[in-house]
Amino acid sequence: MFVGTVHGLYNSELVDNFAPWRNAAHWDEERLPKEAPARAARRRAALLGMARCPVAANQAVGAPSYPRPVPMVAWEDFAKVDVRVGRVVKVQDFPEARRPAWKLWVDFGPGIGVRTSSAQVKNYSREELEGRLVLAVVNLPPRQVGPFVSEVLTLGTYRDSTVLLVAPAPGAEPGDRLG
Repeated sequence: MFVGTVHGLYNSELVDNFAPWRNAAHWDEERLPKEAPARAARRRAALLGMARCPVAANQAVGAPSYPRPVPMVAWEDFAKVDVRVGRVVKVQDFPEARRPAWKLWVDFGPGIGVRTSSAQVKNYSREELEGRLVLAVVNLPPRQVGPFVSEVLTLGTYRDSTVLLVAPAPGAEPGDRLG
């Protein structure tokens, strides 16, 4: 029997047969249908309940794919993460760190104050970091990094071994919450 979806007609038996693979922990590429790449990616997304998953979109255009889809996070869990805008007010070298890093002191405004962070962002100079606005998770437990206590997680993206800091839009102020 065929059923209609936003992606077209699909065999309902296929949907039923692939229901156990909706959970990312049970991803099994071998059990998915083999078809033309673009159509297979759309079908894979529909069968796995990931119609808006970036992995499926990347596969449709031939970009490299991840070995498994990124697991979904419940909205309630994501809402617990407190990401705030902060301004780097002090930077010190961190020679004791295993990987090259800076010790950062970040001001999150009057509600939170100044917190410390160990950041592996040696691709930025001290001058580039001082005064810079950053985004950081402020409600994680403190973490001992060698002799230094890191109180917040400064956010960045990775490109190979380079970390690029995530920055808020112009006009953001220390203490503003990401939401």
